[in-house]
Amino acid sequence: MTEYVSTTPGLYPLPDWAKDDLSDLKGHQKHDLISGDEGEEITAAYEEAREEVIEVQQDAGLDRIVEGQLRWDDMLAHPLAVADAVETRGIVRYYDNNNFYREPVVQDDLEPTGDIAAELEATAELIDGDDLQAVLPGPYSLADLATDEQYGDDAEFLGAIAEFLEGEVDAFPEHETLFLLEPSLVENAPADGDDERASEAIDRVASATDADVVVQPYWGALEEKVYAHLLDADIDAVGFDFVANQDDNLYNIQEYGAPDDVALGLADGQNTLVEDPEAIRERTEWVEGQLGVTEFETVYLTTNTEPFYLPYGKYVEKLEVLAEAADLAEVKAA
Repeated sequence: MTEYVSTTPGLYPLPDWAKDDLSDLKGHQKHDLISGDEGEEITAAYEEAREEVIEVQQDAGLDRIVEGQLRWDDMLAHPLAVADAVETRGIVRYYDNNNFYREPVVQDDLEPTGDIAAELEATAELIDGDDLQAVLPGPYSLADLATDEQYGDDAEFLGAIAEFLEGEVDAFPEHETLFLLEPSLVENAPADGDDERASEAIDRVASATDADVVVQPYWGALEEKVYAHLLDADIDAVGFDFVANQDDNLYNIQEYGAPDDVALGLADGQNTLVEDPEAIRERTEWVEGQLGVTEFETVYLTTNTEPFYLPYGKYVEKLEVLAEAADLAEVKAA
């Protein structure tokens, strides 16, 4: 019987009170963004906000609890932005949306920082036995968002990023699931040869944990060859953004198959319209019905993108919808 797991790709919006408090504490300029050495008052504000978003997930009944990545001012580029070997320069656009991050420029050999492991350790102490989910940028997306002034070769740089993320994962506390977010696989798809290297880099990061690894591309569907190579990686699940592109995602699964586990991005992480749980459940059944395959072992029900684009209240409602939809799907499957 299929297990339906409600979860998210992390990167949550800050609570409104935290936006105000941190704005006063941090300022509004580029140099005020998180660097990994923030002071006690800022640290305390983020800790309080972390506790709040964990409680929100628990109250909603999500099956996987994430840290929320509230400190990630640079979104997916955060792990590099706090690394000693990296200089952050000008502000650049985050893909084609209206968010921006500091350009991380790698200037020395990368070494793991333990920054994300510390966030997860703090989360593990708060979740009361619930299942912890770690979140990281995938190596291809992190390399795509960064500038290399150290390694001098795209393949070598991607390998160095994968090794860097592997080292970060090594320091993580026990976690049930690891989501690797890979929007660049869609937005800036790797060319021939690079697609195979991207899969190998993902495989390397995934191999650093015993947890179930979900690779979550979004903002569309993967090109066929990219998808086929991704299936070669030793991962447990691939995510499909059924909000942005239904037909091509279905085609990939029908043509090339899928792992035993899948993540279905069925709630819109960027639109304030809150879905109905019954509608999410019906979309899940529709996807499964289109495939003509034996049932998946695990189906993760999630937003298609990070929900930090949403107003705080809408993000909370989306979590509640996902949790209820997973419960409805479990009942239906039984």
